[in-house]
Amino acid sequence: MTAVDETRHATAVPVPPEALRAVFRGHPAGVAVVTTVHEGRHVGFTATSVISVSADPPVVAFSLAATSSSWPALATARTVAVSLLGAHQADLSARFATSGIDRFADGGWVPLPSGEAVVDGAAGWVHGRVLDRVVAGSSRIVTVEVLAHHVRDDVAPLVFHDRGYRALGARV
Repeated sequence: MTAVDETRHATAVPVPPEALRAVFRGHPAGVAVVTTVHEGRHVGFTATSVISVSADPPVVAFSLAATSSSWPALATARTVAVSLLGAHQADLSARFATSGIDRFADGGWVPLPSGEAVVDGAAGWVHGRVLDRVVAGSSRIVTVEVLAHHVRDDVAPLVFHDRGYRALGARV
């Protein structure tokens, strides 16, 4: 029986959260830091959910849990910056994924003229205007129109796969 055949026999029982996490552990994802400014303070978090949605007009999206400490700031943010981390920045990613600390205290970032922070030495970044926020289960999806960008071709991307950080290997 093929995977397609098996889906015909699937029941309508909801997939448990841990089962979905297990499926996606095998799906590598780029690692980013999303930042904004809220009430005069920088707010940021690590995201592996960043995607390119449209090239014309340029739109990206990311998601975060509604329970995230960053969600109140993102719920009202007008603009954000998304830094695509380099393979050498796993420690910075871990810092922005840690709750209860000042994620900006140890530096490693540069403010844009608009105020948002971008990660210094990142593989690239985009800055944009929030278009929409969508409720998706226990998470929120944020779409962003890209207004500015920067890319470094000399920095390899940081990848998250099977519960750990990785660097890409040779092309196949």
